[in-house]
Amino acid sequence: MTDVLIIGGGVAGLLTARELLLAGARVTLLERGLLGSESSWAGGGILSPLHPWHEAAAINRLCRWSQAHYSALMQALYEHSGTDPEWWNCGSLYLDMDPVECGQAQQWLQQNAVENVVVDAAAVAAMEPGLRAGQGSSLWLPGIAQVRNPRLLKALIADVRQRGLTIMEGAGVEALKLATGRVLGVEVAGRLWSAERYVVTAGAWSEGLLQFLRVAPVKGQIVLFQAHPGLLGRIVLADGHYLIPRRDGHILAGSTVEQAGFDKSLTDQALEELKAFALATLPALAACTIERQWAGLRPGTATGIPYIGAHPEYANLYFNCGHFRNGLVMGPASARLVADLLLQREPIVPPEPYGLSEPH
Repeated sequence: MTDVLIIGGGVAGLLTARELLLAGARVTLLERGLLGSESSWAGGGILSPLHPWHEAAAINRLCRWSQAHYSALMQALYEHSGTDPEWWNCGSLYLDMDPVECGQAQQWLQQNAVENVVVDAAAVAAMEPGLRAGQGSSLWLPGIAQVRNPRLLKALIADVRQRGLTIMEGAGVEALKLATGRVLGVEVAGRLWSAERYVVTAGAWSEGLLQFLRVAPVKGQIVLFQAHPGLLGRIVLADGHYLIPRRDGHILAGSTVEQAGFDKSLTDQALEELKAFALATLPALAACTIERQWAGLRPGTATGIPYIGAHPEYANLYFNCGHFRNGLVMGPASARLVADLLLQREPIVPPEPYGLSEPH
């Protein structure tokens, strides 16, 4: 029998599997579709909350731990898999901030020892000549990094395969078989899969398996411009959206926040909204082709705080889900925390805010 059965093969499930494999556990992962093909693949890859000064302390605690470990993790994945996740410490520029917002941001950043610099319009023009003319003060955070989601997933999947993870794709879990105080197994196409312990990392589909969770899909659409390297060298946030440059010159413009259930269909309205933002922010994109548009379903909770922990009544049931827009940046810390709890190690952060007794 496998030691741990993980339900869900996005970044949360894969990183959780890696943590447990490194600890010597025998791990099986069941994925309803293809590994890493939902929100983990679809996100922009910014390794920070968009506005950390507005987030709950419980969210930032996980983000800060992950940020301190991301560079080493990406290097380890690169060396073990041969695929470069393209971790890039390109920094983030918050363009033309409201003065009150800028003050709130600076206060939080200084309290948390996050390097930041207020820059005027002339400085912005020197940093990024292609951006629209500045109309006020902007905020530069040089320590913010990004990864390229599909490449990270490719590296991570190769890594866990080599470490011995048993993977079943196209294995949608229909139900958990429960007894008094324990999970006996999970049902997949008429077959019962059993393990010593179970971890649900099913993203936006988690509530369908564990009705005591409150995790709902939140649709986000992104468009990809085929630009040339050097057109933009930093993440830019403005007007509720962002531009993310890739090293090969591609630029992502995102993203929408839509309550549409599990509908991932693309809309012309989102395309026009994101295109208008992108061209107004970086006018040279008007000469660039839009290569692709896509959508993903973020696993949203009311507060953005994820569920990470053990079920108080079923002793062998754990969960790591509900990360909303911050699944990638919280991923390493969330995986380490649930592994700590499952393996009865000292947790990296206090686990109480992520348990079932706290608001989410």
